[in-house]
Amino acid sequence: RRSVRGGAVSRAVGAGSGLGSGAGPGLGTVETDVPGALDLVLPHRGPLDIRGIFDWMAARAVSGAEVATPTSFARTLRLDGGPAWFEVRLDDAGRVRLRVRLTQLRDLSPLVTRVRRLFDLDADPVAVDAALRAHSPLAARVAALPGIRVPGAADPHEMLIRAMVGQQISVAAATTALTALTEALGERVEPHAGTDRLFPTMAAIAERGADVLRGPGARIRAITGAAAALASGELTLTSADDGVAQRAALLARPGIGPWTADYVRMRVLGDPDVSLPGDVAVRAGAAALGLPSDPRGFDAWAAGVAPWRSYLMTHLWRAVPPRPAPASRRVRPAAAAPAAVDAPSIAESPSVAESLEESS
Repeated sequence: RRSVRGGAVSRAVGAGSGLGSGAGPGLGTVETDVPGALDLVLPHRGPLDIRGIFDWMAARAVSGAEVATPTSFARTLRLDGGPAWFEVRLDDAGRVRLRVRLTQLRDLSPLVTRVRRLFDLDADPVAVDAALRAHSPLAARVAALPGIRVPGAADPHEMLIRAMVGQQISVAAATTALTALTEALGERVEPHAGTDRLFPTMAAIAERGADVLRGPGARIRAITGAAAALASGELTLTSADDGVAQRAALLARPGIGPWTADYVRMRVLGDPDVSLPGDVAVRAGAAALGLPSDPRGFDAWAAGVAPWRSYLMTHLWRAVPPRPAPASRRVRPAAAAPAAVDAPSIAESPSVAESLEESS
């Protein structure tokens, strides 16, 4: 159903990829009195640790393209019908709401699908929590953070670039680099709610990324080369890929090793069973919970958590003990990162990353 009242749109939106009555686990009724905008309630299975996702997004928000607060996340996005903007927030009743501004209404269903993947809203948290809680070292964490989600990807191509830029540097350094890339190469759009540009196209990164990115030449060439392959179609990367084939295709690229390929698989495909045994922050979180922290020992222990190891990774990233930085500490800039191109991430926990940079 759709009616237009003085520029306001009211629409009932159905589940998943279709438009319909709003029944089931998809969408609820859409109503807004803001011209050009739609406001939706996003049904999901509870519990939902959405504040944890908002915190995750806030630490990684690319200025100009993304804005995050403790209770909301907004960003621009390039869709088939043109530029789009969306905001996910909690309302006063505790419901998850999605507000969107579209160039073409036909992009509504694809956008909702992307947002549901980004916030992992189709997960079964009861099953996940029950499986994790069965392991005694995790029981207290699950009780403290019920309904944890694995953040997905709003755009698969962008996700690969973000993962590659984040190799071996902290979250803060990666976010600074991605913001500079977006400021220099991103397409300007109508300013709205703190956003004014899109993340750069793969063609723009391939052509001009080397002028903006800082760091070892091999790393920059790997990033711009991946962007060129995505732009030309030589490399395909979608949320519908076969996981084994996607991983093999990524590993065949220069500068992409197991950590990057598996991290992208977790974020882009929403694979619930990815283990990152070499991730420095995962190892720190494992140690904090009394789990084996060496890669081989951890991988063996984590096998018992299958098929929910991606959720284990998220719990471990959150379990890293905070370490206040000394006031006089100077963080090494991203340009001074090691020359190796792919290595276990230190970017999932800023405190771990910064403490390692300080001591190196």
